Order: sequence, then structure tokens, then C-alpha cells
Amino acid sequence: MTSGHWNKVILGRPAVRAGMSLLLVFVVGIVFHADGTFLKWETHRDLLRQISVYGILSCGMTLVIISGGIDLSVGSVMALAAVLFSLFTIHQGWPTGIALIATVLTGALCGMISGGVVSRFKIQPFIATMAMMVFARGVAKLVSGGQKISTAIQQPDGIYQYVEVPRSFDVLNARILGDNLATVTLILAVCVVSCWILLSRTSWGRHLYAIGGNEEAAWYAGIPLTRMKISAYGLSGLFCAVAGICQAAQELQGDPEVGVAYELSAIAMVVIGGTSLRGGTGTIGLTVFGILIIGYLEKILSINAVGEEIRLMLTGLIIVVAALFQMKRM
Repeated sequence: MTSGHWNKVILGRPAVRAGMSLLLVFVVGIVFHADGTFLKWETHRDLLRQISVYGILSCGMTLVIISGGIDLSVGSVMALAAVLFSLFTIHQGWPTGIALIATVLTGALCGMISGGVVSRFKIQPFIATMAMMVFARGVAKLVSGGQKISTAIQQPDGIYQYVEVPRSFDVLNARILGDNLATVTLILAVCVVSCWILLSRTSWGRHLYAIGGNEEAAWYAGIPLTRMKISAYGLSGLFCAVAGICQAAQELQGDPEVGVAYELSAIAMVVIGGTSLRGGTGTIGLTVFGILIIGYLEKILSINAVGEEIRLMLTGLIIVVAALFQMKRM
């Protein structure tokens, strides 16, 4: 992708459309402010913290979708990472560094397996990642015994012994800058910047766009399709692991049931921002718009006591509307 084309994507119609959508959501929030709740800084601070895990998943989803694929396993891989990190640090007492590396490598491995199945065996990404979704969830339940990994550790005699929360959990769950910024929000920012560098400043990013735009042409151009797809899905798995670690720190436990339907939110955030499901176009900047649009919309509905069932229905509707807008642009 050339510099001129990159600037066109950033400053062009998709970004304008996403910016206008975010502005519209803000106007709705100002109108339906729930007795001034939306107008308070604390509401926005808490919102950024709440959407951070979804946003981290969306970073990995952006890479996969740009390559022309899809990843339905992000919620399950996140749950597996949350369980493993909690198990390593709370129950096993591993040093934080080793636990982080082991968890992140596990997430990356899950993604690389999905990418390998897609690229080497030519199985559709929908099927391959759905299989990983089921498999990773099963592994999470297996290693946790179907229970939450918390500070309550059951002894052989059936009595529960409580241990202290690891220091790493406190650090990841902390707020900085006078309690105005959550650590997990800072981690999301690092993930976004990392994706931006990969997509806009490296040959890897240019190859990813080429594969998503026209895989056959990319193959004739000598781009290593298998290696690129494995790396894209592997990075998605890595981001899932980071999200799982943050999720465990926020909940002070590893829940094998967490992350159900998170893939829908991640896809919605990527698509509503303007990244095409056909692959080959989009940026992480557009995904940031999508993260904020979905996050603020759900926050506005939440502070106005709108039920979860309505919020889920709206998420599905948003995905369809965004896809229809993309079809009109083609």
C-alpha cells in the first residue's frame, strides 16, 4: 500500500463516515444523558476501561479481516488465556514474566493453528476458526475443571484456602494519572499503535493488504501466502491472550465461560469502523472509530437502563447495516 493510498484511506470517505457516526452517537448521549450521567468524566473514563478488552480483540480481528479471513475463536482463546494466566499465577505461583510469556505463546499458537488449517488445507476461515472456538473453550474447561480459577483454592480435604491476589493483577487492574486512566486502556493503546506500525510501516502490512485484495495476484507476485496467513492469525491469537490476561486481572479470576459472543462485538467494531469484510482495505484507525461507536452506544443504552437483549439485537443490526454500506461503496 503506497503512502498516497494510505492517506486516502485515513482521510477519505470511510473515516468521514465513521467520524460522523461517532458524532451522532455522542449527540444521542447528550440528549439521553440519564440525569447528567453521560456528561460526567467518570462515565467516559469507565467506558474506556470497559471496552479495552473488546478493543484488544478487535486489533487482532482487524489484521485477519484485512487478510480476507475471519476469526470466530477470539472469545474462546481469550477465555483459555484468562484461565491459564490465573492458574499459573494464583494456583501455581509462577513468576509474572514466565506466566505472561507462557500465556501469550499459547494464544499465538492457537491462532497459528487456525491460520495453518486455513492456508495449508484450504479450509474456509469460518469453519477453521469455529473449530478452534469449540476446541479452545473445551481446553479452558478441561484445565480449570469447569470452575473459575480464583483466590479460593480447594485443598485435598475439600476445604478452601484463600490466597492473596498476585501483584500482577493489581498492576493490570490499576488506574494511573490520578485515577483518570486505566492500565488496560493504556495496553489497548499500545496494541493499536503496534497494529498501525505493522500495517502502515512494514512490508508485512503491504503483503497483508495484497493478499486480502487479490490472493491469486499476491501469489503470482511471490508473496508467501501460507506464512502470511499463519502470522496474521497468530497475531490475532496473541492479542486474544493479552485480552484474556487483562480480563483475568479485572475479574480477579480466570473464568472458562468468559468471552462468549465476544467475537460478535469484535467483528462489529471492525466492520462499523469501515474495514471491508471482503479484505484488502481498512485500517486500525477505522477500527478505533468502531470501538468507540459500539462502546459509547452500549454505554448510553446501559445508563438509560435498556436491557441486554435490546443491546444484543442492536449489535446484530449494526453489523448488517455496516455491511450494506460497504456493498454500496463497491
